[in-house]
Amino acid sequence: MKLSELASLTGATVEGSGDLEIISAAGLDDANQGDVTFLANPRYTPRINTTKASAIYLAADVTIDRAIAVLRAKDPYLAYTRALRLFYPEPQLEPFIDPAAVIDPSAKIAAGVRIGPCAVIGRNTQIASGVWIHPNVTIYDDVKVGQHTVIHSGVAIRERTIIGERVIIYNNAVIGCDGFGYAKDEERRWLKIPQAGRVVIEDEVEIGAGTTIDRASVGESRIGRGSKIDNLVQIGHSCTVGEDSLLCAQVGLAGSSHIGNRVVLAGQAGVAGHLTIGDDVVLTAKSATSHDIPAGKMISGIPAFDNRDWLRSTAAFRRLGEMARTVRDLERRLKELEDKKNATD
Repeated sequence: MKLSELASLTGATVEGSGDLEIISAAGLDDANQGDVTFLANPRYTPRINTTKASAIYLAADVTIDRAIAVLRAKDPYLAYTRALRLFYPEPQLEPFIDPAAVIDPSAKIAAGVRIGPCAVIGRNTQIASGVWIHPNVTIYDDVKVGQHTVIHSGVAIRERTIIGERVIIYNNAVIGCDGFGYAKDEERRWLKIPQAGRVVIEDEVEIGAGTTIDRASVGESRIGRGSKIDNLVQIGHSCTVGEDSLLCAQVGLAGSSHIGNRVVLAGQAGVAGHLTIGDDVVLTAKSATSHDIPAGKMISGIPAFDNRDWLRSTAAFRRLGEMARTVRDLERRLKELEDKKNATD
């Protein structure tokens, strides 16, 4: 692909000749001749001098001394991502239903789907066109799957779940399992609460490997359009996640948590039950909250509080040993002054 064509397709402009041939995209350290790379973080600027790439995406205000073809972009990382998508496109679906798949006669399977061996599709399930179901997927009764969704091997989708269009569900995720709900009876034994609700996954959601999303006892658990969920995330019953939110690995949401739009929950963050997290909130890694968080806040710690205050607190925590020594020294000096005063009285 000519450099000029690549620039046009990725929202960039070429400095110099656009006739250079580009065959792939790679990071600064991994790139070779014929590759395009990028610089987004200034700390990696020295690596431009050693990269073997033939061209590089740079922001408008970045200047370099090395002779290398430059693609100017408002967001170099975004432009590079688009280049990666051009050079490494998703595999194209080839419609086929493997004879080893087990499909209930009542299921409605549209034309143009691919269903792998040993997949099991239950009663009254609806599979739209362009869906790719990999081997060993289990889909229970009364499930609906929207167009161009991809479900990878080992996934289990429980009864009544609704999956939107262009959703990707990675290996061994479980969607729509029973919520964790019990009541104590007169003998103080746990009585299981029926989980009669469902899970709704809206369009363009991605769900990572090993993630579990529980269905509600009544009503629904819902994941909003465009949200991305990492591996090993636990979402409890009756939770809602807004649009374009990001839930990183090992995040845990207790039941009836409500997460707003464009929220980022970093790795191993936890949200207690029946809480509301406002739009554009960031909960940093390993933090946990037991209270509602207003929109736009960045929160850290256990229990979580404002990130700036948390940074100051952790800085003070590192100095606790020094502070203790200072207090002991002040106590000693104060005692010496008191002893001296008592001696002169």
